[in-house]
Amino acid sequence: MAEDKSKAGESPLKQLREKAGLTQEELARRCRIPLRTYQRWESGESAARPNIPQVKALCRELKIPIEQLPDEFGPSQGSE
Repeated sequence: MAEDKSKAGESPLKQLREKAGLTQEELARRCRIPLRTYQRWESGESAARPNIPQVKALCRELKIPIEQLPDEFGPSQGSE
């Protein structure tokens, strides 16, 4: 059941991270992003403002080209 509703309002960053097989802590550490900052990005609690080295590290660790890095890291708000 939980799988049915996943993806729809889920963070695109979380989807990419899980596809890469990484925990929040692993990805944050590898990208030199404070864990709490990363958690806020993924939850949509705060807007992501990664610096250039962090963007490069995210792309490297998620194994994606920069074009596939989402503009918004948090869950989609829909029409709520």
